[in-house]
Amino acid sequence: MNKSVQSNIKIVGARKHNLNNIDVEIPKNKITVFTGVSGSGKSSLVFGTIAAESQRQLNDTFPPFIRHRLPHYGQPEVDEIDNLSVAIIVDQKRIGGNARSTVGTASDIYTLLRLLFSRVGKPFVGFSNIFSFNHPSGMCPACDGLGSVSAIDIDRLIDQNLSLNEGAIRYSSFAPGSWRWKRYACSGLFDVNKKIADYSRVEKELFMYADNLTPSSPLPGWPKSAKFEGVITRFTRSYLKQETKEAKSEEFKRVVTMQVCPDCHGMRLNANILTSRIEGKNIGEYTMMPIKELKLLVEKLDYPSVRPLLDALKERLDAMCAVGLGYLDLNRTTTSLSGGESQRLKMVRHLGSSLTGMTYIIDEPSTGLHPADIDRLNTLIVKLRNKGNTILMVEHDPDMIAIAEHVIDLGPGAGNKGGNIVFQGGLFSLKQSDTLTGKYIASRAKINQHPKRAKEHVSIKNAVLHNLRNLSVDVPLNVMVVVTGVAGSGKSSLVMGELAPQYPDAIIIDQKPIHTSIRSHIASWCGVFDTIRMRFAQANHVAASWFSANSKGACPECNGLGVIQTDLAFMDTVTLPCDACQEQRYNPQALTYLYQGKTIAEVLSMSVRDAGDFFCDDPQMSLVFSRLIEVGLGYLRLGESLNHLSGGECQRLKLAANLNRDSDMYIFDEPTTGLHPSDVASLVKLFKRLVDRGNSVIIIEHNMELIAQADWIIDIGPYAGQDGGTLQFSGTPGSMLDCLSSLTAEWLRKHCQSGSDEKNNGRDSQSSLATM
Repeated sequence: MNKSVQSNIKIVGARKHNLNNIDVEIPKNKITVFTGVSGSGKSSLVFGTIAAESQRQLNDTFPPFIRHRLPHYGQPEVDEIDNLSVAIIVDQKRIGGNARSTVGTASDIYTLLRLLFSRVGKPFVGFSNIFSFNHPSGMCPACDGLGSVSAIDIDRLIDQNLSLNEGAIRYSSFAPGSWRWKRYACSGLFDVNKKIADYSRVEKELFMYADNLTPSSPLPGWPKSAKFEGVITRFTRSYLKQETKEAKSEEFKRVVTMQVCPDCHGMRLNANILTSRIEGKNIGEYTMMPIKELKLLVEKLDYPSVRPLLDALKERLDAMCAVGLGYLDLNRTTTSLSGGESQRLKMVRHLGSSLTGMTYIIDEPSTGLHPADIDRLNTLIVKLRNKGNTILMVEHDPDMIAIAEHVIDLGPGAGNKGGNIVFQGGLFSLKQSDTLTGKYIASRAKINQHPKRAKEHVSIKNAVLHNLRNLSVDVPLNVMVVVTGVAGSGKSSLVMGELAPQYPDAIIIDQKPIHTSIRSHIASWCGVFDTIRMRFAQANHVAASWFSANSKGACPECNGLGVIQTDLAFMDTVTLPCDACQEQRYNPQALTYLYQGKTIAEVLSMSVRDAGDFFCDDPQMSLVFSRLIEVGLGYLRLGESLNHLSGGECQRLKLAANLNRDSDMYIFDEPTTGLHPSDVASLVKLFKRLVDRGNSVIIIEHNMELIAQADWIIDIGPYAGQDGGTLQFSGTPGSMLDCLSSLTAEWLRKHCQSGSDEKNNGRDSQSSLATM
């Protein structure tokens, strides 16, 4: 085999999902970006084919004992894949873990700090492992190294204006008549009709905190030989000191709050460990300062004996700042990170790896990032490539596509209108092409030259939530307002924390996932599936249950799931396509019934757009389909499982469901996530229609095309965390072009069409709503 062939990943006959039997070669040791509209087949090619086959073949090299404990990957639908290297997937799934997993431990920076303190910390208290909050000799004994403790809110648990008979203990398992309630009512220690507030000091102490007490005169119903415990004592023993499902209930969260540990003040370590200091600070203080400040501190350290260690620490801290995570602290739990923050943290971890010859597959790394952050992230991705690795990125953002050495554009459309390679080559050639991606990459953002004028506004005065620094701003109403700033600058604190509470009826379309399951699909979630089943039932004079994969119509082999799931006990569950129904979910008899010449499985295989044509005689269904199309989801299949959808698709699905709600304010959290530029243009039109109907549209966003089309921009910054939280700009997009103090303004100038025409149109005075 010649060298040129060996230097490419070769794929022949890829057919995963909507891929149309495509052949493609991908250069190794280069940055290749996969583009195309949502649903065009990018993920099917990159993740469903390349990544799946690489990991399947890698897993097959391990002994059976190890292999059975690794994720299972089926054979991808492809004729041939050659020259694969080991794939490392850097996706946007939250890192997760538990309260003991922190930014410091996940990035390995804390490991370096522990080593540093064990070498040069004074006084010497032990070796590196002693500085771990997970080590018995290092952890704080009061919080077991968690940094926080559970605290019962007594006023929420006990209503002192009620008696025991009236339900003074406000917790369901202590309700009047329950067996736990009888431990108080039948103890003979209290008047069950007396308000708790009227108890004497001794009675209250007994009622709340007694422990292991034998009642002298218990009433009938008191268990023999039982001991009496006060409410707080019993609640602590039953719920706080045991891992129970109860701890996750909303009722539990109402009465129990997490508070900073009073002993270690959140540092997680015991007093002895915290006596060891470097330049006057202990390791707990190092982990609790923003990474950006920690970086400046470490740069000043001068200890020749540990210079290689300090260099490694500086490099890792530099990388964290470079990907826009400088506002985090090392003590932050990984469970609290967003998907974008988790992805960037994983990337920093890989940058510290000495492995080469790997294929890094990165899923939309621009998500949640300001263009300034993207610029720094690009530098790190190039470094990862320069170490001798292959980079495959699925991306829409022009600033990230700009570093591509090779582009593979899929399309031309979505769903059954996609799945083809419509372009492959260099970035310059892409801009010259007539593909949808090429046209948008070659174009520039257009400034809104005729912004709508607001007649009213809502004032936010001296906001101090999280990192907001006495921020005051007037937010225009009945126009499209975009709130901008780098990640962590305070945008969400302003919009979700200060503005949204003033409008309890506002429709908030955020990034939180919708409830999904393997049995839920688009048709059932948006409410048209019952109508579809009824039509099939009436046309065939049979029960509607024949057309439910959860009832009579279910395939008997897979119980209507479309896949066979085998629980292997201590091994991962194996999921394989059902051979009996070919993933259609229905049994043979159900598939004999037709409606207008199609089976129920064929109808569920239709795209939303095609279904709109098929059921055009039903006004209610047509309205539902038109809303899905309006938010850019016309390519999805009616039977698409909700657990297959991306975060951006889930967000737009929620938007479609709320388009007819009675509200005059819509709040969006980065709605362009996962969208192709052409879809962004459609979304902007939708937002403008909402405004035309009299709504206020407030959007947290980084996308420059959308920002340029706003009626009003509020920019928060200048940077993240403690360096953010101040108002940088408030005005129209046109006036923002002249703003020199805003980082967003700098990038808007780079993205918009240059020339005095743009700057002289749509301009308004900064920060003044009085003129509107």
